[in-house]
Amino acid sequence: MSGTLRWFKSSYSSDSGGECVEVAYGWHKSSHSSSSGGECVEVATCGCPDPAVHIRDTKTPDGAVLTVPSAAWTAFTTYVR
Repeated sequence: MSGTLRWFKSSYSSDSGGECVEVAYGWHKSSHSSSSGGECVEVATCGCPDPAVHIRDTKTPDGAVLTVPSAAWTAFTTYVR
């Protein structure tokens, strides 16, 4: 489901009604992933409130998501190049 939006409720919203906000981010499949299986990774960026990068396994889109600060992701991708 690469490219689909994943919606989540903002931490500024409460369960008591009133102003509720949902935000979304789009997933992008890594250019190093192939359609023939194997190691597939998708990433999504979110700029609020703190810039972060979300990482998940393409094969299990509803599974666990690893979230790291944008600076850590930049350092990682610079190192692996």
